[in-house]
Amino acid sequence: MKTRILGKNLEVSSLGLGCMGMSFGYGPAGEKSEMIKVIRAAVEQGVTFFDTAEVYGPYTNEELVGEALAPFKGKANGLPIVIATKFGFNLQDGKMVGVNSRPENIRKVAEESMKRLKIDVIDLFYQHRVDPNVPIEDVAGTVKDLIQEGKVKHFGLSEAGASTIRKAHAVQPVTALQSEYSLWTRQHETEIIPTIEELGIGFVPFSPLGKGFLAGKIDETTKFAEGDIRNILPRYTEEARVSNKALLNVIEHFAHEKNATNAQIALAWVLAQKPWIVPIPGTTKLHRLTENNGAINISFTDSELTELTAASEAVKVIGTRYTEAMEKSTGL
Repeated sequence: MKTRILGKNLEVSSLGLGCMGMSFGYGPAGEKSEMIKVIRAAVEQGVTFFDTAEVYGPYTNEELVGEALAPFKGKANGLPIVIATKFGFNLQDGKMVGVNSRPENIRKVAEESMKRLKIDVIDLFYQHRVDPNVPIEDVAGTVKDLIQEGKVKHFGLSEAGASTIRKAHAVQPVTALQSEYSLWTRQHETEIIPTIEELGIGFVPFSPLGKGFLAGKIDETTKFAEGDIRNILPRYTEEARVSNKALLNVIEHFAHEKNATNAQIALAWVLAQKPWIVPIPGTTKLHRLTENNGAINISFTDSELTELTAASEAVKVIGTRYTEAMEKSTGL
């Protein structure tokens, strides 16, 4: 596995592992021992970057990641294991009830997350979603204090706008921005990506496989489990899935040309955009983990990349990525 640098000096594997779906978001949680196997297999395959959050579960995903990674004692293949987690929500009776980035809550989450993750310092601490009620300068200042106290190493933002990023970065340098980015979710190319490139901030795309759709294994007959977020997303209605097959056809063409899978082409495209982009595809299956990691061996010529980008842009994607209410609230 190759490595990349986020921000000034956070070295991580070129592909990370998004752990959310093991406990949250896609129906019933995976069987714990099996999920631990997947996380440990990721380490064996060279992955050093793992993404979680207190709200995944809630709490159970951090506990899972902590238990799975504990035997490695923070090191794998001669490189530090980097665990990213997040703060920024109120939790009540096991449910998210609005954002909360007040300084006291940030500190509380940091202490509790370290215990669940079995670590003494948080490698990368993201604000999960911007809190309109707390100035971003106060958020960045609180994380800066935590860094000075040795409890956090790096500060991150998730789904933040360009102005917010600039204001936060002026108080405490932002190491990474985590936002959705893939062949069919590209709104950040206009303003966000140029902003973080200018500021020297790394980019960590979540859902680089379009919550599984771009891997080509989901069609209009696919039934999602109860509690799977895709049951309520406009882009995953049966009608949208039929129309959006046009994008899969584009990806399949390049997969055939490269002797690769759809997932590998979709991930390789994201990797090819900038050298400081580190996607975090998630999976609960060992064979999918191995398949995804194979994307680092796929390369495009300039003309191939231009062709793939243009062909994907020519497809009109049906359905928004979230409902309007979700875009206004959590946007998970």
